[in-house]
Formats: sequence, structure tokens, C-alpha cells
Amino acid sequence: MNDLLESLKFDDAGLIPAIAQDADTGEVLMVAWMNADSLRRTLQTGQAVYWSRSRRRLWHKGEESGHVQNVREIRTDCDRDVLLLKIEQVGGAACHTGYRSCFSWVRRGEDWAEDGVRVFDPKEKYGRK
Repeated sequence: MNDLLESLKFDDAGLIPAIAQDADTGEVLMVAWMNADSLRRTLQTGQAVYWSRSRRRLWHKGEESGHVQNVREIRTDCDRDVLLLKIEQVGGAACHTGYRSCFSWVRRGEDWAEDGVRVFDPKEKYGRK
């Protein structure tokens, strides 16, 4: 496992971007950050664990919502500075705002418009968002 980690190019903060993609459909669900510890935990558990920059700690995706990500495959790009996680999204939503994908907004003219599938109401799920 150390060889795998050493082959990756983490930034100066020890982070690497990680794209979560639905393994079956190819839909991009979210982008997050990983450090060496979160990648180790992901490899050990088979579920996505990220580094939360806002919480400043490891974040097991779905720890509050139950919408975990089962990792089927991990890829890296040719420069080894980005990860692609092919995942199974449990619970239907990857985004904390209740949408299936964090990329649920599209530019229409001079504005952004909702263009996604809302799976849950974050106020009901979290009580605060």
C-alpha cells in the first residue's frame, strides 16, 4: 500500500483531488479531497473516506446521512495527481444539498438553474442545512 501512496502526487497541503463517479452510469457525482490517511481508510473499508477541508478531519462519506459510497475501483490520471473513484452511491444522493449529484446546476443564459434530481430535503435529513 505504501508504494501506491508514494506513487501519487499530493499537493503541498498533503491533499489530492478525488472525483466520485457512478460506476454503472459514468455520472460524475462529486469532487472531494483525500490525504494519505483517507485513502488508506478507503482501501481498508471499501467505502469512500475523504479529507474534509471545512471540518479539518477525515470524513467517512455518509456518516451523517447514511448515503455512503461503496468503492468499486480507484484510478489515477497520467500525472498521478488526481484520483477517480468509481463508486456505488448508496441512498441515491451524493450531494449534501439533497441532489443525486453535486453537479446539479447548469448555466442558462446569464444564470444558473437547477437541473438535477433531488433525492432528499437537507433540512429533514440534517436539521440545519
